[in-house]
Amino acid sequence: MEIEAYLKKDYIKNLVKEGKREDGRAFDEYRKIILDNGYAKEKAPGSCMVQLGKTKVMAGISIDIGEPYSDRPEDGVMSTSTELRPIASPKFESGPPNEESIEVARVIDRGIRESGAIDMKKLFIEEDLVWVVFIDIHVMDHSGNLIDAGGIAAISALLNARLPKYEDGKIICGEYSGKLPLTGTPVPCTMVKINDSILIDPSIDEEYGMDARLTISTTDTINAMQKGGNGSFNEKEVMDAVDMAYAKGKEIRRMITGD
Repeated sequence: MEIEAYLKKDYIKNLVKEGKREDGRAFDEYRKIILDNGYAKEKAPGSCMVQLGKTKVMAGISIDIGEPYSDRPEDGVMSTSTELRPIASPKFESGPPNEESIEVARVIDRGIRESGAIDMKKLFIEEDLVWVVFIDIHVMDHSGNLIDAGGIAAISALLNARLPKYEDGKIICGEYSGKLPLTGTPVPCTMVKINDSILIDPSIDEEYGMDARLTISTTDTINAMQKGGNGSFNEKEVMDAVDMAYAKGKEIRRMITGD
């Protein structure tokens, strides 16, 4: 960890001891969330730009035909990737996906996949041929909590994605046959432990100061959980985090769906 991060870690820990956050939020309060659905509608069948505080993430959906997995011959396929653009942070570099990029993509993918948000059975076309859904997440500005920003962008983009028209063995460019078959709206909520306190939606400085991180993806049930960092959570802290994830996930879900 660079010297700047060490200095910020000490500063953040001292603030949290005083019951404060550097931006004035309560420990259970998200930064402002702004959704821009269809952000890249001219280039992708589904897209969304999400601004979470100063963090900006764009998710684009692309859909193609391909072969199913051998153990699920009648199910469609989903693939998630994350690109950490150098313009988003001085610590990001061009090149193949690094450990952080892979982790963000996997946590977001797991939350969507384990919720069954996409009805994979309805992506079957014919024997040995299914729809393949690619979720491409691009980090435009990194100010903390890429998992939640990326997860919200991904499910929002999936909700407005259109399924290409397939006819006579080929995709008809520019024509669509309807929406993707979705069954739910999973929302990831990420919390960090600093000292003995749990804070939701960590800023980048709070990520420097964290002892451990926990992401919980929910619909009307828990879909996935992922821990990060070197520290640990006790049983009560985990249960408190679950309660917070349900409450905040419900609020964000209403924002995404408009219900």
